[in-house]
Amino acid sequence: MNHYALFDTPIGTCGIVWNQNGIVALQLPEKNLAETEKKLLAKGIVAVKGEPPSWIKAVIQKIQAFFLGESVDFSNTPLDLSNVPPFHQKVYQSLMKIPFGSITTYGELAKNIGPPNAARAVGQAMACNPFPLLVPCHRVVGAQENLGGFSAYGKTKTKRRLLKIEGIKLKAKSKKRRKTTKCS
Repeated sequence: MNHYALFDTPIGTCGIVWNQNGIVALQLPEKNLAETEKKLLAKGIVAVKGEPPSWIKAVIQKIQAFFLGESVDFSNTPLDLSNVPPFHQKVYQSLMKIPFGSITTYGELAKNIGPPNAARAVGQAMACNPFPLLVPCHRVVGAQENLGGFSAYGKTKTKRRLLKIEGIKLKAKSKKRRKTTKCS
């Protein structure tokens, strides 16, 4: 059984879904609380609202600390990857090794996990990431440090904000990017 909770952060209300196997999804803030809850539950996840157990409360505290600018390591956070395609799992596991305050490119990440020409597939995995922040897809940028895309509310403005929290200032302005396919 999946449960979910909404919680406040310095940048707005986030949502989290969990079960006995780990975190199923994390939702970054939308324009308001109702939209955050709606988007969290629109991911095809069946969940009931519940009181977070102590291990989820600890993750929530780490998320709140991140938004206050603290260096936080989410790499040992238990994630339920049972509904995540194998290639995406590989991408996420590699990405979780990139520390706070660091970035990589889609191409570099592709080289680390398999075929170096899989940068577009890595981008698709980022667009489908059910665990933004915990699996720090905001740390993946395009070549020459252009921002690339971001699927959260606020799009690249939110991505730039997350990178700024980590002390990362990109050299290049974001270029227009190709439209990615929506996740199922």
